[in-house]
Parts: sequence; structure tokens; C-alpha cells
Amino acid sequence: MKTLVPISRIFVGILFIISGLIKLNDPLGFSYKLQEYFSAEVLNLPFLEPYALVISVLVVVFEVVLGVFLLIGYKPKFTVWSLLTMIVFFTFLTFYSAYFDKVKDCGCFGDALKLTPWESFTKDVVLLGFILILFIGKSYISPLFKPLPTTVLALMSFIASLGFGYHVLMHLPSIDFRAYKIGDNLLKNMSTPENAAKAVQEFTWVFDVNGNQKTVVTDGSYPEVNGDYVSVETKVIEEGYQPLILDFSIETETEDLTNEFLINEKLIMIVSYNLETAEIKGLEKLKSFSEDAKSKGYTVIGLSASGRDTKDEVKSSFNLDFEFYLCDEKALKTVVRSNPGVLILNRGTVEQKAHWNDIDNLDL
Repeated sequence: MKTLVPISRIFVGILFIISGLIKLNDPLGFSYKLQEYFSAEVLNLPFLEPYALVISVLVVVFEVVLGVFLLIGYKPKFTVWSLLTMIVFFTFLTFYSAYFDKVKDCGCFGDALKLTPWESFTKDVVLLGFILILFIGKSYISPLFKPLPTTVLALMSFIASLGFGYHVLMHLPSIDFRAYKIGDNLLKNMSTPENAAKAVQEFTWVFDVNGNQKTVVTDGSYPEVNGDYVSVETKVIEEGYQPLILDFSIETETEDLTNEFLINEKLIMIVSYNLETAEIKGLEKLKSFSEDAKSKGYTVIGLSASGRDTKDEVKSSFNLDFEFYLCDEKALKTVVRSNPGVLILNRGTVEQKAHWNDIDNLDL
């Protein structure tokens, strides 16, 4: 235990800090993932969905703080019990998600690293093993410093984590890992190269041949069998290439205008995934900003998943002179972590991006 505990202590502490900081960099993104877990289709806890952001911030701050506590040796018994409780809960959650195929990505490392449900579960099982070592050998966890410096470091880690979380909520994530970050070209991220790998699928066909069922496996072609077709099942053996952006579009009720707008050299997209929940102060800033942008030659459009009546009401209430187009709500939540938020594009390339708090800082 004298050897295993220090190794486990360093590994678990660093992993919790890294994982927590990645999610703390984007607490809104993690709250969207929690809403997915709380939904009726997964854990059926819809009453928790309105509190997803608060829970998100508390969980990720606690995750970072526990990692720091473990490394500096602050309150070892409390720290190890907390780590064990957290990892048991998340191991159950990832197993449930993987076994019942409920959530495709656990969000353990935000958008920085995507893990499949079974990869997430495996990661948690390994982590559980290291934490059990710490639990059994917690008497070997000693503070690195004297009581006062250790307490000060513990308190500072808590304050710094809360401060960082508040900062990114009031602005945007410090590091953007998504396919809409500054410098990315949306047209490129939505396209599929000509030589891209195709998905490899296996087709299992079932036929009734003279009263007996016959199974034939092919790569997709219809088998030549003297019998009556019963059913077919498909299985993906190897995933093919998928564009970084799958569900982004700029549409009216009748047509898709995505390419038409994205080839524009001076395009401003004002994004509000839900106009009913958009920040009033943010909406109030849009009139003067959009008028200034138009006077300087920009094409200004809005994107929202809200219905036509809501869009018309917002345009009228805030005297907005630009059109809101349709886009998938989940896609818009990914585009910018702000409601509303603003992107400035040149032929599909994101040149600037801002939270509504920072609209005045955009360079037109």
C-alpha cells in the first residue's frame, strides 16, 4: 500500500482536476448533457432539468476541488469517501447508459475527448479500482504541507474554481473544442471528402424456404435465395467518415439557404436556440448592434429553433430589423454557449464570436 497509494493518489488527483477543468471550461455544455440524462428517455427525472446548470457547476467544481484535496492531502477521510461516492454513482450511470444505449457520449471530458458509452464505463471501472486502493489505504495519505497552508490551498482551489466557472458563464469558454470555433470553416466542417471511408455494414437476411428459415449474411446486396423474404437486420461493423458538423442549417419553412448565406463575405449570425428563454439584456443590445453592422455592409440574420409566432413577437418587442431563420435547437446550443450569441463569418469561416455580454467588443 505504501507504493500503490501514492501512485493512485497522483493518478486520481490529476485525472479529476483535468476532467473537472475541461467541464468547468464549459459548464453550459455539461448542463445540456445532464438534461439529457435527466430526460424521460434516460433516468426519467424531468423535475431536475431546470436545475441542470446549478448541478453542473456544483459537480464540476467539486470534482476539481476533490482532485486538489487529494493531491495536497486535505481531509483524507472526507476526500476519499467523496471520491468513492462520486465514482460509484458515475460508474452506475455510464453502465446504465451503455447497456441500454441511452446516451451516446457521457460528457466526461466535455467536447475535448469523445468517449463511447462502453469506453466511459471502462474508464470509470479503472478509476474505481484506483479509488478503492485509496479507500483501503487512506491512512497512508498524509498532508504535503502544514495545516494552515494546506487549508489555504484547499480554500483557494474552491474560490478559483467558482470564479472560473462564473467567468465562462458570463462570457464564453476559454478554450473552444467545438466545430464552430474561431478559425473553423463551417462549409468545410459540414462536407465529406470524396475519398472518405464508407461505413462497413453487415446484413443478416432471413428467408422462409419450404417452411424452414434460412439465414444469409451479406455486405448489403440482396441474396439470391429461392424462398420468401422474412426480415433483415443490419449491423455496423466499422463506422465510416462523419463530418464534424451534421445538423447545422439555415432554413425557412420551405427552403434551405445554408450555402447561400455561408458564402457571404460579411455575415453576422445572431444565435438564440430558444427566444423565450433568451436573456432580455442580450436581446436589448441587438437592435443597435445589427443596425451598426448593416451600415458597415454586413448581412445580419438570426437563427432560432423557436416558432414563427415567438420570432415575430421578439422582433416586434425589441424593434429588430433582421430575419430569424430555422435551425435545430441542439445545433444552436453547440454553435455558441450564449443565448443570444453572435458570430461573424467570412465565406463560412468564423472570424469572431461573442457572448451577448461582449457584443460591444466585436470589431466591425
